[in-house]
Amino acid sequence: MPLPWTEEHRLMRQTVQKFVHHEILPHVERWEEEGSFPRELYQKAGEIGLLRVGFAEKEGGLGHDPLMVVAFTEELMRCTSAGVVASLGSLGIGLPPFLLGGDSALKARLVPEILNGEKIIALAITEPSGGSDVAGIQTRARRTADGYLIKGQKTFITSGCRADYFTMAVRTGGEGYGGISLMLVEADRPGFRRSTPLRKMGWWASDTAELFLDDVEVPHDHLIGPENAGFMGIMANFQMERLNLAVMAVMTARMALEACLEYVQQRQAFGRPIGKFQVIRHKLADMATQIEVAHQYVHHLAERMSLGDQVLKEVAMAKNFATQVSDRVTYEAVQIFAGSGYMRGTLVERLYRDNRILSIGGGTYEVMNEIIAKQLLP
Repeated sequence: MPLPWTEEHRLMRQTVQKFVHHEILPHVERWEEEGSFPRELYQKAGEIGLLRVGFAEKEGGLGHDPLMVVAFTEELMRCTSAGVVASLGSLGIGLPPFLLGGDSALKARLVPEILNGEKIIALAITEPSGGSDVAGIQTRARRTADGYLIKGQKTFITSGCRADYFTMAVRTGGEGYGGISLMLVEADRPGFRRSTPLRKMGWWASDTAELFLDDVEVPHDHLIGPENAGFMGIMANFQMERLNLAVMAVMTARMALEACLEYVQQRQAFGRPIGKFQVIRHKLADMATQIEVAHQYVHHLAERMSLGDQVLKEVAMAKNFATQVSDRVTYEAVQIFAGSGYMRGTLVERLYRDNRILSIGGGTYEVMNEIIAKQLLP
């Protein structure tokens, strides 16, 4: 059955296409080299409602619609910089837990300015001691008469260099899953500091930082949800994040294939375009087939999520399969471009670099396999 794409989805795609064409593509090469993009881009996105995608109408969003999130991400990825997409979309992983369990007065004050692009929120979970091992979080929040004192360190935080607010995982109880809480932490609180931008293999335009908390005090109302119940909020948030990473992988592969289809008709070898050689033609056929299968499966899961289905195992499968496809396709794209594909400034070179994080972020390939195995072998 065809997916239930609506006129609203089509209009959203058109809006994002215009935004990418006018506000990002003319500057993206410079932003990549500079390692960031202007903060004003958030405000421009907020003014036309792009930051409201995926959030419920009662919270000021355009409606909770996974298909709309897929449409939005697919078109935004056309900017060719996954780093821009990741940082501009950091509210997509930082805001949902706060909306789900945050203090109502705080939400009334902070959410509108985040959705309008005036303020930036990020998610802070990963620590130097471990990434995918969420249960091993060591940053500790100690209860006081006035709130909590937080001490610890976070790393690899997308939008970490300039976010105003952080949805942060901390330990308020004993070891393991049951001792984790979520808290809202403002970046201007005494004792909070952040590193200079981390230098990464890819996602150059995404400002990524380490965070350091030395007895940062937050009030009691900054606790998100019940104390020691933060792990469930983290897990609920992971589903949409992982599906979105799968979408980014599919689009990364698709743009690499499109670049190859154009290049092989222009590049000459042994007196004819390289697209005339069977070895290249069959390589392209394999790439297109893998992309189409991943694309269809990701869309299918977005529809199931919109219907309220529980797809924990299937989303893990989608993320792993889509990132495997993007691994293969971007590798082959660089191979087809040969020396040109190894040069900075060539699209497939950036896609190859940006792609590598997709099977790591949001839970590694190995962690996804463990999730799948637990569902198969309870």
